[in-house]
Amino acid sequence: MTDQTREPSMDDVRPVSNRRDFIRNGVVGAASISFAAMLARNEAGAAELPYSDDYGPVAPVNDLTTGLPLIALPAGFTYRSFGWTGQPMSDGQRTPGAHDGMAVVAAKGSQIVMVRNHEQGTGGIAFNAPAAYDPTYARGGTTNVLFDTATGRFAGSYASLTGTVRNCAGGRTPWGSWLSCEEAGDVSPAGVRHGWIFEVPGYGAATGQPLRAMGKSEWEAVAVDPATGIVYQTEDVTPSAFYKFVPNAYGKLSQGGTLWAMKVAGTDNFNFSGLGNVYVDFAAGTTWNVEWVQVTDVEAINGRIYNSAPGRAAFARLEGAYYDSGKIYFVSTSGGVARQGQVFCYDPRRETLTMVFNSAGAGVGNNHVNMPDNIAVSPRGGIVLCEDGGNSIQRLRGLTQSGGTFIFAENRMNFTAAQVQQADAALNAGGQVAALLSPGNYTGTEWCGACFFEKWMFVNLQTPGITLAITGPWDNGAL
Repeated sequence: MTDQTREPSMDDVRPVSNRRDFIRNGVVGAASISFAAMLARNEAGAAELPYSDDYGPVAPVNDLTTGLPLIALPAGFTYRSFGWTGQPMSDGQRTPGAHDGMAVVAAKGSQIVMVRNHEQGTGGIAFNAPAAYDPTYARGGTTNVLFDTATGRFAGSYASLTGTVRNCAGGRTPWGSWLSCEEAGDVSPAGVRHGWIFEVPGYGAATGQPLRAMGKSEWEAVAVDPATGIVYQTEDVTPSAFYKFVPNAYGKLSQGGTLWAMKVAGTDNFNFSGLGNVYVDFAAGTTWNVEWVQVTDVEAINGRIYNSAPGRAAFARLEGAYYDSGKIYFVSTSGGVARQGQVFCYDPRRETLTMVFNSAGAGVGNNHVNMPDNIAVSPRGGIVLCEDGGNSIQRLRGLTQSGGTFIFAENRMNFTAAQVQQADAALNAGGQVAALLSPGNYTGTEWCGACFFEKWMFVNLQTPGITLAITGPWDNGAL
């Protein structure tokens, strides 16, 4: 494998922050439109957009790297795998496991760089990076993954942050970095507290120091508004709040700021999906006026930060978050009466919150999703949801402009011993993948880290830990 971990000239590096970058860099086909605009068109009775919602039925497709049928996709789509747990990286270390949140954060010419979370706790593959927070206790962290869009091949990977706990999701920034969230409340034997957010540059070195002003919690994901630099944050616990961090200086999160929690205007403790384990339903399109209350115990010295923002609204397990076209989308994984997930859209200019989607159940039909986790918006404005529920087959699902869902991909990993050896040989892993990957059925394990760049979707399968690059006839459907 070619070692491409050398830091490029920063004069050539550009951050990747929104869909307009993708469109400018060569996405072709139907005109881009935000998901919010799709719904508005539908509500106004406008003509349907000039493509179907879905891409047709899915069927197993062989991986271009290993030759194995890892996933099912619609006709015409292909994919290539990389970064299997145990696969050697460019820095000589083994790829850690528990792949989770991920985003394309920067580019240089045809090379893009993704930062990938690894939700390892105190176990798993030990790996080292120049930036380490608590390396004697924790084995979570991030790796940076290089991909060449001209050749359609992965170009390398290396460790970028270590010594953290259960790095679940996060989010990219407009200035070319990734914010990695610890979904943790651990205190190590040495007294080191966990539950922080860390910044990792696409190119360059991370400091390994937590951004304490952003708060301590079981953080899940973030979304950054490029117009203001405000960071919106979710926490994966029930009940949870939706937060915003207002930095003292744009793009300089280490210089501090103030943390706030969302509140429904004029109503204390509004229950969207989880307070007191009372689940409620709201129709898609329901909108609330919102305001913000300041978090007073940011470092959670006296308990959860949730309790130091009186009157804040309550949600069930807030997970994925994503910025697109002036809006912040976020997911309540177990919200709603069906307890199968809700998707909200926050408009910071109007200070409103809208229910975009409310899952009717865990099945495969329209309006169904099995506990969505990570969320992403495609270059053409479509929303994709990563399932993390109890179904025997976990799926990537798209949201349609009419508020329904469709299946885009299915996890079909069910390995025989011979297939394990085949994968290891194709990856030039020297037995390192085979030593960790047991034969068996992995179809029920979660999708995570979905993100887009130009004609590519990148996504992770958390167990056994694989990164995929998917491409195909995007113009045929809503993504």
